Amino acid sequence: MKKLAVLVALALCAACASSRNLDESVTDISADAQLKAVLLADRSHDYGDVDLTMFEGRLMLTGTMKSEEGRRKLIENAWKADGVDQVIDEIFVGDGTSLGQGLEDGRIDAALRARLIADDDVKSGRFKASVSNGVVYLLGVARTEAELQAAIEIARSISGVDKVVSHALVKPL
Repeated sequence: MKKLAVLVALALCAACASSRNLDESVTDISADAQLKAVLLADRSHDYGDVDLTMFEGRLMLTGTMKSEEGRRKLIENAWKADGVDQVIDEIFVGDGTSLGQGLEDGRIDAALRARLIADDDVKSGRFKASVSNGVVYLLGVARTEAELQAAIEIARSISGVDKVVSHALVKPL
């Protein structure tokens, strides 16, 4: 229980470090935890190769489900979490991600996070990413179209990236 409290505190601190307001961040954290509990309780399908990415009430589902029925059940479950205003379905139906591809996706994700943090033209706290089978999925809110394009170009420039799909919005300050 103590570890959970520390993880929640760290998540809140990370949320505060971004430009998003605290209410939005806490709502996202709560919805994410609630959805994970729903998926854990649902033993009808294997959700082990699915990533959930929340940003300001927008839930992006990425990864692989073994069947179309499983994908539909995942989307149905996604709407059960409080605070989910939109579900973005980027689920691939087919065989799960191989260990080698999973390691490659992890490397791409780490490289992307580091480059977004280091880039002066992009406020990294305004973006979240998920990587699945060499495809980078971006979610977030850019301040300008130029900032969004810079984030997309950073993702495209990483070796091993096959494609970049952006679900990020542009909302000027």
